[in-house]
Amino acid sequence: MNDVSVRARPARRTRAEAQDPAFSTPPAVRRKRTWRERAKRDRVLLLMAIPGLVLLLAFHYVPLLGNLIAFQEYLPFVPLGHSPWVGFDNFAVIFNGDPAFLNALRNTLEITLVQVVLVFPAPILMALLLNSLLSERLKQIVQSILYLPHFLSWVIVVAVFQQMLGGSGLLNNALRAGDHGTVNILGDPHNFIAVITSQVIWKDTGWATILFLAVLSQIDASLYEAASMDGASRWSQIWHVTLPGMRGIIILLLILRLGDSLSVGFEQIILQQGAFGRDASEVLDTYVYNNGVLGGQWGVAAAVGLVKGIVGVLLVFGANKVAHVFGEAGVYQKQ
Repeated sequence: MNDVSVRARPARRTRAEAQDPAFSTPPAVRRKRTWRERAKRDRVLLLMAIPGLVLLLAFHYVPLLGNLIAFQEYLPFVPLGHSPWVGFDNFAVIFNGDPAFLNALRNTLEITLVQVVLVFPAPILMALLLNSLLSERLKQIVQSILYLPHFLSWVIVVAVFQQMLGGSGLLNNALRAGDHGTVNILGDPHNFIAVITSQVIWKDTGWATILFLAVLSQIDASLYEAASMDGASRWSQIWHVTLPGMRGIIILLLILRLGDSLSVGFEQIILQQGAFGRDASEVLDTYVYNNGVLGGQWGVAAAVGLVKGIVGVLLVFGANKVAHVFGEAGVYQKQ
């Protein structure tokens, strides 16, 4: 038997399929028809999405045109394209190693590293603890308590920490009442990273557990039963069943976190910059504000912000590529 005779032949359509007009229509036409049918079916949802889409375009994409001032000696109250063009002169603070910029960059990277190590795993651990509670009522009560800080503004969060740990706060008043020396927690520059990291954990860990709890609820219970029958301990079940089931969402959120790694919380930091000093608390976001809005160096501030955004995009694409190498979907599927 020759090679041609054993070559796989395409499957023949049945008589019913041959008479069905849907199978005689070209694939491109079928896809177009399917898209129209879906749009007609979901027209109510699409109409509901229009306001959000308009807000996204108005406040996220249209303002991107303002990056033009990174290449201009921008003058306020002058139309966007009428300021003198200076090319890449505004990027000199980045490439020539301006000390203030390098200090802000160093602080940003230090905060990012600490928060990736401490803040990112916190909701994962919290979700595992909540999932281990047997009482659903107790679980709901604990979740409600943990979610509450997320709905507080950073102004209130900073005020709460000031009332607890400040010079006249609850801790120092208790130390004074016991004839002990006071501690300077919110005024010592060396404590800055520890303070803002603890604030982020307290405020957002509970809310961030929602995604992980949703993933945990989708893990097949039979996997735990099979592991238990094989003699796996509780820790072994977490390591071999729970964490692999959460791996996809963990990698996805980690990639998104890397893309936002150079943004470490402008409002939170600017509210406490006076207490800790600019040397310890200056990050890229506050550098842009202090030099652009307050210092009038609009072009320099825009250049720093533009480079920060480009680096974030490159980190997302790079991390997503690494995820594909290890067989994960990442942020978007590999084509």
